[in-house]
Amino acid sequence: MAPIETRATILSTIAYGETSKVAKVATREMGVVSVIAKGARRPRSKFGAALQTLSDGVATILPSRHSDLHTLTAFDVGRLPTELGASMDRYSMASVLGELMLRFAPQEARPATYDFFRHALDVLEAVPPDVVPVIGLRSIWGLVKELGFAPTLRACARDGSPVGWDAGPVAFSPAHGGVLCGSCAAAEETSRLTATDLTHLDALIHGRDDLPSLDDRYLAAHRRLLDRYVRYHVAEGHNLPAFTFWAGQAWKVRP
Repeated sequence: MAPIETRATILSTIAYGETSKVAKVATREMGVVSVIAKGARRPRSKFGAALQTLSDGVATILPSRHSDLHTLTAFDVGRLPTELGASMDRYSMASVLGELMLRFAPQEARPATYDFFRHALDVLEAVPPDVVPVIGLRSIWGLVKELGFAPTLRACARDGSPVGWDAGPVAFSPAHGGVLCGSCAAAEETSRLTATDLTHLDALIHGRDDLPSLDDRYLAAHRRLLDRYVRYHVAEGHNLPAFTFWAGQAWKVRP
């Protein structure tokens, strides 16, 4: 088969044998794929330091005829994640984006999903420090939506009936994937969201309006809601180390 040249981002790498690496790579033309970079661990490898997690570049991949492990013949790095790595806030959110792609992106071409993922990393790297937390929330919710897991906010996630926002707090169920009407919420464990909360959530998910200004308390509440939603509705209980680290914000807790 002919080699495929595609925009790509390294999601993870592991050592393979004495001289090689196996990487998970998000690509624009193939989806998320596994590749072997032969000789990548040799001192004078042609890959050099390019195969770092979240490095962006153009990959040349030789598809395998018989397995899901393809061969990475070249990776022309365009950007190393130096700015992301210089800030724990930025890097923790970028790691969550990478974890979502690694675990839940399909092994098929989804150019729009890849473009959103790459753009989110670029924005997260460039924005001023004071807006990083809300930009991170917007990026993570936006990628959840791009992957096909956006919550329903205007109709009951169980029976499809319309749910208004103006009649008092609305039940939101991470397990069911969105808001619930009063009758469906009666026997469920839910969060209660006000109209303002839902307006902010809608802006974070869909990016329709200016991003909300959230203080530390509301940022923490939104992180908890997003964490619960992804664990229940997307991850189905699987361990998500990057999500756990980001949601807990452990590096900000003073002894």
